[in-house]
Amino acid sequence: MTAPSVSTNTQAQGGGRAPGEAVVSFRDVGKSFGAVRAVAELSLELHPGETVALLGPNGAGKSTALDLLLGLKNADQGEVRVFGSTPAQAIAKGRLGAMLQSGGLMEEVTVRELVALACDLHPRAYPVDQVLAAADLTGIRDRKVNKLSGGQEQRVRFAMATAGENDLIVLDEPTTGMDVSARQAFWATMRAQVDRGRTVLFATHYLEEADAIADRVLVLHRGRLIADGTAAEIKARAGARRITFDLAGAVDEAALRALPNVVGLDVTGPTVRIRSDDADATVHAVYGLGLYPRNLEVAGLGLEQAFLAITDAATSAEEAGRR
Repeated sequence: MTAPSVSTNTQAQGGGRAPGEAVVSFRDVGKSFGAVRAVAELSLELHPGETVALLGPNGAGKSTALDLLLGLKNADQGEVRVFGSTPAQAIAKGRLGAMLQSGGLMEEVTVRELVALACDLHPRAYPVDQVLAAADLTGIRDRKVNKLSGGQEQRVRFAMATAGENDLIVLDEPTTGMDVSARQAFWATMRAQVDRGRTVLFATHYLEEADAIADRVLVLHRGRLIADGTAAEIKARAGARRITFDLAGAVDEAALRALPNVVGLDVTGPTVRIRSDDADATVHAVYGLGLYPRNLEVAGLGLEQAFLAITDAATSAEEAGRR
């Protein structure tokens, strides 16, 4: 995949916007489905040229937040603005492109016919053959859509989302079904979009992608925004380190869990993985038990471990508040 090579106007490059103008603004947004509060008092802003990852466990409200952003659902309270207007107005102007998992693709049409339709509907469209090339679809342009693999379908969705000069691109689990090389090519294309002033917002379960790609990470939990910062800041906020070592013989999990400052424990065979908010104290106590750990490693949490620590803490705080 390669970025479309066309000249961009100043607006698409961000030159037509005042510095700091919000691309997206959620202000105290709430959305419920019956008794289920999917989004609660959500406030955030996205700005030009950002690559933002939206993370959260299943049921956190990610899909609902994206639906509100795209105008597919209406908020019960608060306000959603995209480039200072409603989502529908931004879409009508061709400023917003989306690649969603929900909804199927038209069948019994060729890849080129479907992408051409997306180009025809876009007010600031690229040439269809250029869009096909950018999504690495030229070689299968004449194939029927219902004959595509999962990864190929994702590339078609990407082509439709980038059929014209969008200032904001919204992606929902964009690399699902793609192999490693296709994922790398996809993100290279997205980086080229951001370099040209676009804003990219993507929801993903691949936390290694968020760690490597995003310059900002948002974490939702039960409809609320519980973390907002760079991947490094999210990791630091977790306030814990990862201790890994091997033990010979039977592992006493209860004794390990009772060690000072332990906030998480995982034992797989002889390998012990501990999350601790004071690694020095925990390691000292391991030796105090008379244990002799082999292959001892102490490291900062990766984004996945930090994500789990933050969401676990949020769950514990909510449950304690109900007691």
